[in-house]
Amino acid sequence: MPDTQPASEAVLLRRDQDQVAWLTLNRPEARNALSVGLMTALEEALDAIGRDASVRVVVIGGAGPAFCAGHDLREIRTNPGRQSYEA
Repeated sequence: MPDTQPASEAVLLRRDQDQVAWLTLNRPEARNALSVGLMTALEEALDAIGRDASVRVVVIGGAGPAFCAGHDLREIRTNPGRQSYEA
């Protein structure tokens, strides 16, 4: 995954080691709640990993004390008419 933001600002971090892709949800201030931006970054990263024949395992973790709090409810409240994602 190309770095388009400094690691301190990126909502998703990726590190590859051997045949393992390590993805880290990087919104510890929000307990790694899934914002639209984070869900988009996660989907793009998983698509890229799916095309990478050298990756055999994906490990997803969270920065800070929590893995993931679920969907970012604050984002839903501030954008009630916005569709977050398509099924």
